[in-house]
This record gives sequence, structure tokens and C-alpha cells, in this order.
Amino acid sequence: MASPDRRHALALLACTQFVLILDTAIINVAAPSMGRELGISPAELSWVANAYLVSFGGLLLLSGRVADLVGRRRLFVAGLGVLAAASLLGALADNAFLLITARAAQGVGAAMAAASALALLLTLFESGPERHRALGIFAAMAGAGGAAGTVLGGVLTDWLGWESTFAMNVVVAVALAVPAPRLLPPGTVRRDGRGFDPVGAVTVTAGLALLAYALVNAGEAGWSRPGTVLPGGAACLALLLFVLVERRATAPLVPPAVFSRPTLRLANVLAGMWQMSLFPMFFLVSLYLQAVLGYEPVMGGLGLLPLSLTVVVVASYADRLIGRFGLRAVMCAGFVMVAVGMAWQSALSASGSFVTDVLPPSLLLGAALPLVSVTTNVAATLDTSPEEVGLASGLVNTSLQFGSVIGLAVLSGVAAARTESRGPIGSEGAVDPVALTDGFGAAFLVGAGVAVVAALLALRLRVPAPGEVRGGTGAGTAERSPAAP
Repeated sequence: MASPDRRHALALLACTQFVLILDTAIINVAAPSMGRELGISPAELSWVANAYLVSFGGLLLLSGRVADLVGRRRLFVAGLGVLAAASLLGALADNAFLLITARAAQGVGAAMAAASALALLLTLFESGPERHRALGIFAAMAGAGGAAGTVLGGVLTDWLGWESTFAMNVVVAVALAVPAPRLLPPGTVRRDGRGFDPVGAVTVTAGLALLAYALVNAGEAGWSRPGTVLPGGAACLALLLFVLVERRATAPLVPPAVFSRPTLRLANVLAGMWQMSLFPMFFLVSLYLQAVLGYEPVMGGLGLLPLSLTVVVVASYADRLIGRFGLRAVMCAGFVMVAVGMAWQSALSASGSFVTDVLPPSLLLGAALPLVSVTTNVAATLDTSPEEVGLASGLVNTSLQFGSVIGLAVLSGVAAARTESRGPIGSEGAVDPVALTDGFGAAFLVGAGVAVVAALLALRLRVPAPGEVRGGTGAGTAERSPAAP
């Protein structure tokens, strides 16, 4: 049982995770109101949401390493400060440029806070049942934030206006930052004389940001457009340069030896894959409820509430399941459940209902989400030393973020292509509900296929023995630790 101070610290970090995930969803609901009130074009409006994803994804890895260098609590508080200031700018914005700038700045603050929050959690809880339990709570709050963003976005926009979605962040960020110095460990600032790798920082940040831009643009305009191909090619060149720089740097941002660790490497791939499969489901199910079944936006968001509650319940037992059955077994079971749930969800009907078509598979997916989330986070941080937890958290957060962006671009593209092949768009932009439903079903089947591949890869996961783990004593208990009381 964690001490009261650590429980309070965990609550603070979990609430931060809730807010950061919520922020990725809430703007999607509020964006149409922004466009109407400020006269923003659809192309500009899409980047009100996407600017956050680009800066968030581009800076996660750098933020994780900086947290190791300058102190995790310091970067956590600074990230919340940037988030609050950017949110205030968004609340006061009266044109597209200021809104997009505010969203990009929010992504910067979110990257700093997210990488630091996970690193602080790993510092507070040693590897084993306590860490598994803490990661379960973390996963539960992330799942709840994804669904709550859809509901809260509709409520705030309808009652208080779209500005309230930004103003809320100002209040919440300050409320989270104030107790941080008292609840979180100060950490240590590394002073080993090795310096910092500015070229590596610039190349990896530029590469990841360009890659995020290309992936987001692919979801908007298609994979063969110049706006996708050119930044995608530039991203590959920047990331290749980063690899070459790191091999020669005296103080590499990411030591090349890190990628030679098979457990860490495979765990990051699997983290990205579960996001590829599951993240688009929130978006597509909400669209089905609204565009096909005719739900209002708020009710469409509430349709995901049972899933979120299931995430919270199952996440509280994740540590016991890992202790009893082992990390690899729970991970494989989670991915199999994702595959079954997504395949089940693909059987949507244009004449269906929430109770028969959405609720049963969403409950199964809600049970699967914390299993794959907790186990991939545990595996991604097993083979690291205490001095590398910031780097490890930056890596896994980057994998998760890019998994969600890739998944949304690919599955949305599959749904759109299938819909267009089944039914023409009407003169007023109306689409046949049957064609829409077929598109959603095809996307869910692709998600199921990704989960099947991930389940097979998870069978290859090798959990280090206690003597091999760089994280110190006790880390090797992840494969089969005693069940928590």
C-alpha cells in the first residue's frame, strides 16, 4: 500500500494525464462553433485541432530527456505553466492565427507535462505490483479523459461558449501546478559534465514534428498529396540525420545502445500498435452515433461513458492480473480482446441501436484498453536505469502519440474510401447511412487486424530476469510477482 503522500502525488499525476488526453478530444467538439463565430475556413479549422498533435508529438521525446537533465518536477510545473498561458491565449483569440498558435503552444506544454508526469510516476513507484497499480490508475484516467472530452466539449460549448474549453485549462493547469512542489519529489539535476546535444535535439524534434504534420495531413488530404509527401520525406531525412548525429555525439540525446534493448524496443512498437487500433474507435463510434443513429453531440459522447467506466474498473485489477498470470500473458490477452472487440464492432448496422450494436463490443474494448496500456508501459520501462526514466517515458509517450495519429489517419482513410465506393455523396453533402456504416465497419476490421499482429508480436516479448534489469532490484518481478492484496 502506497503512503498517503505517494497516493496524493499519484492523484495529481493521474489528473494531469486526464486533462492532457481530454484536451485532444474536447476541441473536436468545440471547433465547429469556433469556425462559425470567427469565420474560420474549414482548412484553417482543422489545424486548430491538428496543431496540438504536431507540437505534442514532436516534443515528447525531447521533453523526456530534458526531464532527466533538468529535473522532472521542474519540467512538469513548467509544462503546466505553458499550458495555462497558451490556454489563456486561446480563450482570448479572435482569429484563426491566434487560435492555431495557442493550440500549438498547448501542445508544447502538454509534451513537457506528459513526459515528466510518467517519469515522476516511475520514480515514485518501484517496479512491481505497486507500479503496476499506479500505471493502472494512470491508464484509467487516460481512458476516462478520452470519453469525457467529447461530452464536456459539447456541454461547455453549448452552455458557456467555445472559449470556456480554453478557460477551463487555465484554471485546471494552475490548480495542478500549485500543489506539485509539495507533493512531488524534487528530483536531481544531472551535472556530469557531459553537456547537451543541441543538434540531436533539433533534428529529432524537427523530424517528429514533420512526421506528425505529414500523418495528420494524410488524414485530411490523402497520402499522395504534396502536403503529405514533402513533409514526410523531410521528416525521414531529419530522423536519418538524427541517427547519424547520435552515433558521433559525446552526449547523445538518445544513446544508441537504448535501441539495442529488445524489450524496450518491442514494447514501444506494441504501445504504438494498441493506439493505432483503439484510438480511432472513439472518433468513429461517436460519428456513427451522430451521423447514422442521429444522436446529438453530447449524447454521442455519453455513449462512450460505459466504456470509460469499464476502463476504470478493470485498470484497478491490472496489477493483480499481471502478478497472477505474468506480463506477457496479460498483454497477449489484452490484444486478443482488442481484436475480438474491434471485429465485433465492425458488425454495425445502419438500422441498429446503441444497446445492440455499440454497447456490448465497447464494454469488451473497455476491458482490453487498460490491459494493453498498463502492460506496454510496464514493458517499455523495465530495461531502464533510474537515470533514464525520463527518456523511457518520452519514448513510450512518443510511440503512443504517433500510434494514435497513424491509426486515425489510416482508419479514417479506410472508412472514407469504403464509404465513397459504396454510395455517392448527395447534392447537399448527405451520405447514405448504409455506406457510412460500411465504411466504419471496414475501418474496425483493419483495427482488428492490427491488434492480431500485435498479439502475435507480444508472444515474442522477453521479460528481463532480475539480474538483467537496469532499473535496480525488484524490477524483474514484472513477469510473475506476488498478487497484490
